[in-house]
Amino acid sequence: MNLFKQLIKKEFYHIIRDPRTLLIIFILPIIQILLFGYVITNEIKDTNVAIYDKSYDNVTRKIKSRIFASEYFKYKGTVHNSQEIEERFRKGDIKEVIVFEENFAEKLQREKQADIQLIVDASDPNTGKIISNSTRAILKKYIKDINQQVHLPYTIQTIPAMLFNPELKGAFMFVPGVMALLLTLISALMTSISLTREKEMGTMEMLLVSPFRAGHIIAGKVVTYVILSMINAGGILLLANLVFDLPVNGSLVILLLECLLFVTTALSLGILISTVTDSQMKAMMMSTVGLMMPTMLLSGFIFPIDNMPFTIQLITNIVPARWFITIIKNIMFKGTGIQYFWKETIILLIMTTAFISLSIHNFKDRLE
Repeated sequence: MNLFKQLIKKEFYHIIRDPRTLLIIFILPIIQILLFGYVITNEIKDTNVAIYDKSYDNVTRKIKSRIFASEYFKYKGTVHNSQEIEERFRKGDIKEVIVFEENFAEKLQREKQADIQLIVDASDPNTGKIISNSTRAILKKYIKDINQQVHLPYTIQTIPAMLFNPELKGAFMFVPGVMALLLTLISALMTSISLTREKEMGTMEMLLVSPFRAGHIIAGKVVTYVILSMINAGGILLLANLVFDLPVNGSLVILLLECLLFVTTALSLGILISTVTDSQMKAMMMSTVGLMMPTMLLSGFIFPIDNMPFTIQLITNIVPARWFITIIKNIMFKGTGIQYFWKETIILLIMTTAFISLSIHNFKDRLE
């Protein structure tokens, strides 16, 4: 019994003395609980909404006040014509436009019915449905309150219009996200394992005595897996079009170039992981656990970034997949050009440059 107690005590000492074990046992669960608790939600909050008011009467002012008094919606100005509505959606600064018909109050008073059109960005179909339903719920509550004060009930008819995805196909949501996830895992995982495998097998010594510099070795790894990853990217796009009938409304050339950029970013990140690990197992763990969870939760793939707390929104800025998914949706669904996502492209270029520079720096340190 005493020997058994000594064995348990030894295991406790071993765990306490190992910071990595303590991190996994105590810190990682706390981080996951907080992350999942704040990120996983079907609610909307502070959704950017613009108004197209053709009437500007007292009733429309009251309805607008009721809508923006809730925590669900944030006022983002007015639009004055249909062309401006589409332009605002393509810029991505609004998720919904509420359109009041002409002579709204007069028609409501005379005919006991008036129409409101809800134009929603449905490139993310789940979010689009939630936004539309939340708006309709507020309007329903408003008309219910009004009808308590009159003899003949009023009716506000809402006419939904789902922009970019009128059929609300789920593939519009998961294909860009799955594409980002697969390219991140395949590219980063394969390259991170590549160098660590050579360290374990002893072939790294041959590279060390070769005339190649650190930059040459890393470039050789990147180019090889760029070709393989681009074949994967092309296959995903082809399946998305043939099987799920997803359109490519923008330039296919720009789409492929952006895929090439993101693949290079992921590969560079994988190379960086390989330079700070000394075994394939560690590299695999860092690539899968360290990249898969942020890509799924913090990229806007499943859960809208706008609904997350401000601190977590800041963290999402360092997730490459966030910017890639935005680019993919703009090209494929909205048919926009580079002028609408040049900022996201520059961010990916900066990330790629930073990852490659750090990889070369760390690799040189290992050669000394």
